[in-house]
Amino acid sequence: MRHVVVAGIGQTAFGKFLDRNVRSLAEEALSAAVADAGVDYQQIGMTYFANALSGLVTGQETIRGQVALRNTSLMGSPIINVDNACASGSTAFHLAWLSVASGQTDVALAIGAEKLTHIDKSVTFGAFAAGVDVEERAHLQREAPQGHSVFMDIYSERARRYMESSGATPEDFALLCVKSRQAASLSPWAQFRQPVTTEEVLSSRMISAPLTLNMCSPIADGAAAAILVSEDVARSLRARRVYVRASKLVSANNDGDGPTCASRAADEAYEYSGFGPEDIHVAEVHDASAPAEIMLYERLGFALPDQGVKLLREGVTSVGGRLPVNPGGGLLSRGHPVGATGIAQIVELTTQLRGNAGKRQREGAEVALAECSGGQIGKDSALAAVTILSSFQ
Repeated sequence: MRHVVVAGIGQTAFGKFLDRNVRSLAEEALSAAVADAGVDYQQIGMTYFANALSGLVTGQETIRGQVALRNTSLMGSPIINVDNACASGSTAFHLAWLSVASGQTDVALAIGAEKLTHIDKSVTFGAFAAGVDVEERAHLQREAPQGHSVFMDIYSERARRYMESSGATPEDFALLCVKSRQAASLSPWAQFRQPVTTEEVLSSRMISAPLTLNMCSPIADGAAAAILVSEDVARSLRARRVYVRASKLVSANNDGDGPTCASRAADEAYEYSGFGPEDIHVAEVHDASAPAEIMLYERLGFALPDQGVKLLREGVTSVGGRLPVNPGGGLLSRGHPVGATGIAQIVELTTQLRGNAGKRQREGAEVALAECSGGQIGKDSALAAVTILSSFQ
């Protein structure tokens, strides 16, 4: 397998844009990534277009990538549509990496775009519910209030179990939100940039105990793109090289028991890259709810079981800490336009490894990890992707 370099990145701001469509969002992110890489459109040999839910919101299905990119110079070249729940963007990145690493092409594009806002929120919540086994979903939807995301009930159940085993409290989850907003206040791409206090988080509307509104990732529209190239092509480009050291994707065990998807994907990525959790300087993880980030500290090996909350309390994972996690604000504050999320993580980490993250920069960052999970099967996410990047080969 060949060495692969992230040569260009670009994204839109994330937010609620009722007046924009998937096409305009995708075009903006693509244009930024191409300009950043300094490549010609004609050099892009493969395009992987991630879009998970907006087909259910907008009605555009099956040829989403071709429709979104129809006004660009990519038309006529291979465009492959990718739908893999919340890890759709990460999957598109994985496929782009594979296509370059295998020698199939020298330049590949991973792009994710999502349009989720709708005047009727039940349409959006119904789209999110598609990420659960339909037979399980029917039961969950009967239990959930009208206009309510079934995923927050899933996350709240996990949070209650974690509180029992670890001693974590709602105040800890609120502290995580404060950390997230502080990071997002330093990012030009984040949906929510206004700092909050623990009191404001705890007093926000209860969604599914112990999760309040501010502890849940918001609905968002947005797009992100990454251009991957072979090392030979990278030598001719101006951008500082960021190497893909591992890209691993796994699915849930059939019964949902045993090591979680995130843990198994991380173990495979560590083994493939030769790095361990102690080598990671900065990370982006799938914090669809505040407790999820803390639990992922443990699943990724940053902390021992039931000890992840200590990293939060000690400031280790804050901007300025030894291991900042979600320095771009994460899903909680950057927003979660599902198909774009996994690639937005790559955009943030590439920015960090280039040393261009400004006030949210992790000084001396050389190795970074992205984790993104998606869907629900039994007791676990349906799949998880872990990517490891470095500023050196």
